[in-house]
Amino acid sequence: MTTLLSDHPFARADVGLHNWRERPYSTWAFEHVGELVPSALVRGAATPDLPRGLEAGFLDAPFGPSRPETSLSDYLALSETDHLLIARGRRVIAEWHAPHARAAQPHLVFSVTKSVTALLAGLLEDSGALDVARPVSHYLPEAAAGAFGDATVRDLLDMRVSLDFTESYLNRDGDYARYRRAMLWNPREAGDREESLAELLFHARKGDGAHGGPFHYQSPNSDVLGILVERVSGVPYADLLSQAFWQPLGCADGLLTVDAIGTPRGAGGLCARGDDLLRLGRLILDGGAAGGRQLISERWIADMAGNGDEAAWASGNYHDFLPGGRYRSQWYMPARPSRAVMAIGIHGQWLCADPTTDTVIVKLSSQSLPQDDRFDDDNVRLMARLLELAA
Repeated sequence: MTTLLSDHPFARADVGLHNWRERPYSTWAFEHVGELVPSALVRGAATPDLPRGLEAGFLDAPFGPSRPETSLSDYLALSETDHLLIARGRRVIAEWHAPHARAAQPHLVFSVTKSVTALLAGLLEDSGALDVARPVSHYLPEAAAGAFGDATVRDLLDMRVSLDFTESYLNRDGDYARYRRAMLWNPREAGDREESLAELLFHARKGDGAHGGPFHYQSPNSDVLGILVERVSGVPYADLLSQAFWQPLGCADGLLTVDAIGTPRGAGGLCARGDDLLRLGRLILDGGAAGGRQLISERWIADMAGNGDEAAWASGNYHDFLPGGRYRSQWYMPARPSRAVMAIGIHGQWLCADPTTDTVIVKLSSQSLPQDDRFDDDNVRLMARLLELAA
């Protein structure tokens, strides 16, 4: 049996739905998702990579007080990073790629997808097609009887839906395992009833509290948002993303995973190159404008970056991850006075855009665990350290 490549110590036949998110297989699988999960093409444009002006020794700097003996480049290897890119202004000033990684391949970005889905919702609000104060059932009548029926679109955007659902990434038997099977990310178990992603979502049960309460991170919110965006626009999610952002920004082709009937994985299925996430971050810093066009309103970007209920965050289930932080329209904001905005995905995916330093950072990874106490806090510190050096 031949190996995949000289730098992958396993054969292609060894990788399947049962193990593709586990190392070492994830080091290949996260850049070849389309071979494992049904995926729609996000058509891009043929444009050159961003200009480089690499600053010698940038990543040789020490990590900081929590790891005083570790350089930044050593930490990237330790934290199972695949790619790191840093752009100040419109030029890449530092980059790092693991030996096994391929910068030209679209990499699965997991929940960074949520932040992209919310930008599509913003585009629809700009056009007047979407009112985020309306209930989800106004746009998706089939959701009326379930948990999402009386939640507003704003509740989805800000993760303030009351939902009886446990987001347990490693549980093979509970809610999340069933959810993963419906999206075709996990193999079906013997005796499983075939179930589409939308069917599962629209029959989800409401939690004990009212909608609009504390922040509660639950990925189904964003998958419902993705379905809603598709319904309101009348355009498949992947095509809408291509038309709205991917082609105008000059991104290369990407992918979006879909279920058996083409339902988009708006919570976590986008595959994109690091360079193209830099372009997306630059769009945020430029107030939604690119190439002389306003792709999304400056008003939406300003609301996203400047608002977010700090009390809802403080009483929510991620408050210890970013103490004093906020969450608005599927983007994270650190405690003030930081002006950075961040999109974050499991297994070590990060997009950070900071107007103070005019810097965008992208970190794509294949961390062994979805959430890893060894790295989660230090990845937050990494963003702060890189912004400090870029200033």
